[in-house]
Amino acid sequence: MKVIPTELPGVLIVEPRVFGDERGFFLETYHQHRYAEAGLPERFVQDNHSSSVPGTLRGLHYQLAYPQGKLVRCVRGAIFDVAVDIRRGSPTFGQWVGVELSEENKRQFYVPPGFAHGFCVPAVTSEVEYKCTDVYRPDDERGIIWNDPGLAIAWPVTNPRVSEKDASYPRLDPKSADLPVWRP
Repeated sequence: MKVIPTELPGVLIVEPRVFGDERGFFLETYHQHRYAEAGLPERFVQDNHSSSVPGTLRGLHYQLAYPQGKLVRCVRGAIFDVAVDIRRGSPTFGQWVGVELSEENKRQFYVPPGFAHGFCVPAVTSEVEYKCTDVYRPDDERGIIWNDPGLAIAWPVTNPRVSEKDASYPRLDPKSADLPVWRP
């Protein structure tokens, strides 16, 4: 396994070792000891699986009181996955990083607690699986509008399909009390 740091501290790209031959392939999608040695959490408590049609954009989501770290992978198709640092006081506040995850590249993307997360589906129906470090609590969910001009995320879709809830989120406001606080 190869772990690639991104421009945002704690946000990681994981390239698992893939063993392939004429029959197909094998890879470990999670190994607690190896992932912990690489700096990822030792404990995940919930797994999620979603399917999205082309043009779908989900996010940007986060939980405030019970923040979730997420280990994301695309098992069918391809997505553009994004992490945004929304921790008040962080030296990288408002910065984002995006990566393509696909069934071909088999990469994983670790989004730590305190970051907003979202993804879009550029071309074909895609399925995403992700592990979370805390359980989902609907009353704790917050979000940032996906097309916030202050973030200027280079989404590879135009006129995306966005849920009513995701379309109603506010812009990122560094003074908002509804943001996590950076702790060095």
